[in-house]
Amino acid sequence: QVPLVEFGGGLVEVGGSLKLSCAASGTIFSLGTMGWYRQTPGKQRELVGRITSSGDTTYDDSVKGRFAISRDNTKKSVYLQMNSLKPDDTAVYYCNLEGLGPQGYFASEGQGIQVTVSS
Repeated sequence: QVPLVEFGGGLVEVGGSLKLSCAASGTIFSLGTMGWYRQTPGKQRELVGRITSSGDTTYDDSVKGRFAISRDNTKKSVYLQMNSLKPDDTAVYYCNLEGLGPQGYFASEGQGIQVTVSS
């Protein structure tokens, strides 16, 4: 497991913006697909979006046109820019990252960060 640290969450008003960041630590030889998931109480965790190693992105329909994922391999980081936030975006957000490290292939997930959109 490669430790991931997420930051940037918090409370924002409807229509506002937040940018989540997720950084990996330790030795990583190569990074694969990175993604963001979210979960609300009583619901299954859902994919928000992901970005491949070549930079291709996919998004859930609910966030298309509002959210954007980016990555910086030199910083071992993935970002989620969230614009035009809605109350339905309120959730705990988790970053997910896979790659190759000294122990071989790994897939890690962050501890989760709360995003609350107030109406």
